[in-house]
Amino acid sequence: MMRLTRFSYRTPHTLGDAVRILSNEGPGAQVIAGGTDLIPNMKRRQQTPTTLVSLRHIERLRRMTNGDGLVLGATATLTDIVNTPVIRERYTALHQAAAQVATVHLRNAGTIGGNLCLDTRCTYYDQSYEWRKAIDFCMKKDGKTCWVATASKRCVAVSSTDTAPALIALGAKVRLACAGGDREIPLADFYHNDGMEYMTRGPGEVLTDVVLPPLQGWTSTYWKLRRRGSFDFPVLGVAAAIKRAADGTVVDARVVIGAAASLPVVTRAAELLSGKKLTDEVISEAAKSMASRAKPVDNTDLDVYWRKHVASTFIGYALKDLRGDDMSEARLRTARQIL
Repeated sequence: MMRLTRFSYRTPHTLGDAVRILSNEGPGAQVIAGGTDLIPNMKRRQQTPTTLVSLRHIERLRRMTNGDGLVLGATATLTDIVNTPVIRERYTALHQAAAQVATVHLRNAGTIGGNLCLDTRCTYYDQSYEWRKAIDFCMKKDGKTCWVATASKRCVAVSSTDTAPALIALGAKVRLACAGGDREIPLADFYHNDGMEYMTRGPGEVLTDVVLPPLQGWTSTYWKLRRRGSFDFPVLGVAAAIKRAADGTVVDARVVIGAAASLPVVTRAAELLSGKKLTDEVISEAAKSMASRAKPVDNTDLDVYWRKHVASTFIGYALKDLRGDDMSEARLRTARQIL
């Protein structure tokens, strides 16, 4: 049986109190919302905070406001996201991504902020403490060597968040609060391509909101590859959003690849698609070019070479979906659920 280490548990009721606690407690303090990722990590001794600061009692962080765009509080649950009609209709990629995270039970507890801050994953890291100790640990926790790429000076653990690629494709920003003040940044700038230091979030900062623009005239979609259809992390995720003129010509586009690096990979979609119509030839050429940005390594499920090859296929699925093709058969085959 894996047991938790001893820790203090704090339950502030205001954001200001949470920030003050984090500032006073120092690097040993960590925020917790749903805990669906953090608690298993603590049991495996991958993360060992001495103080947990719960965000679940802060009403301000649970809000979802719909005005000029949409603002999602960081502790809105993934079930809240899935069940919100405006998200299903206007921000389809986010709805589809949230609907494919884990199981209903975990989506009821897991939050949008927690999924954005999801720890990076790796075959050598996501093991019990005893297993990791037997190989002298790894660079990401307690060791010095990256067992995936032994000559590497940085960790190559993979970003496995479903909602981040979708939100980046939708042009989302995030708000962060700390003792020194608040800031707002594009979500794409929230991540580093480093399996250990994978977020730009500073010490004591709290992710408070996800801010989505209005996106009139845009359509979006999210496609996920995983071994088990009912419940699994992505081994590939593709989020795509496009804006087209009345004649079908692409005005702007964003395609983001997930689970292929230590951060969501932003492609040159606008450069490759703008001014063109989504013909089969355009989709095929653009998908191959964008998939070249995906450089998966052999540290998650399924064969690494096949994962790289299938990236262009999934980008093609996403673009055909946005073109208006009936992709229900391919969707059911890959997602194994009706979205």
